[in-house]
Amino acid sequence: MPRHKIIALFRAARMALHLVYGLMIALIFPRFDTDKRRRIVRRWSADLLHILNIRIEVTATDALHKLASGLIVCNHISWLDVFVLNSVMPTRFIAKTEVKSWPVIGWLCARSQTLFIKRGHARDAARLNRQILDLLQSGDSLAVFPEGTSTDGRHVADFHASLLQPAIDAAANLYPLALRYQDADGTHNTAPAYIGEITFAASLWNILKCHNLHAHLTVTPTLCAADFNRRSLTAAAQQQIRAAIAAMHEDHQLPEGTAADQPLEENIKAMYSMLLPMPGSYESDDVALHSR
Repeated sequence: MPRHKIIALFRAARMALHLVYGLMIALIFPRFDTDKRRRIVRRWSADLLHILNIRIEVTATDALHKLASGLIVCNHISWLDVFVLNSVMPTRFIAKTEVKSWPVIGWLCARSQTLFIKRGHARDAARLNRQILDLLQSGDSLAVFPEGTSTDGRHVADFHASLLQPAIDAAANLYPLALRYQDADGTHNTAPAYIGEITFAASLWNILKCHNLHAHLTVTPTLCAADFNRRSLTAAAQQQIRAAIAAMHEDHQLPEGTAADQPLEENIKAMYSMLLPMPGSYESDDVALHSR
């Protein structure tokens, strides 16, 4: 059996054990207070990324660390996005109802107080907006993927404005984040993309086989929702995220036919990192963040 398949199967076994651990925690999760729940979600998500050998790079982390309440908006690439964001800033997510049917992950999302919406149902959107408004006014934070679909990460689809209205009504802050998956040398990586007809199992297998995956988050300027109407707020957030994604692609673009130069020591480290992260590459309290 090829070495990369053996490594992927080993990671899958570790992930299965981690999911069992998550199911056990989820049984008593609602009994904890808010701060305890956030710590649990952040640590569990960070451990999941560690198992999958995914490292986080965050540009301008201050806004996230200071975030107390508000609405986070981010471009959407994969089911993995939720855990990437939760490993940095644990929050409640707004997801499509279909997520509930996903094996194990769907139940864990429900137990972690994810809000679900039926796509194409105006009444359900109105109900959800009232719930989001109440949460924002009470000082909670939430996250939404306003594209309403996922992409391969090379571009940002048009945003749906309806879910941003509660931020305006609550005069809350809006935090636009740009997410890109890439290799260690900065080359764009589409393995996590959950698009088209790909199944959840196939998507997971693609991630398990990844050599060394990095998730790069860029925090763009905070927007005060009360200063905008719904259409202009949506346009501003979309433009900031699109500009950040374009900048990340431009920064990491290599001349055609060339490869990134790596010292021998780095190549050896990369080979072993396919199995487990190198010592010191993971911080036990939180996910390892490489701020820029």
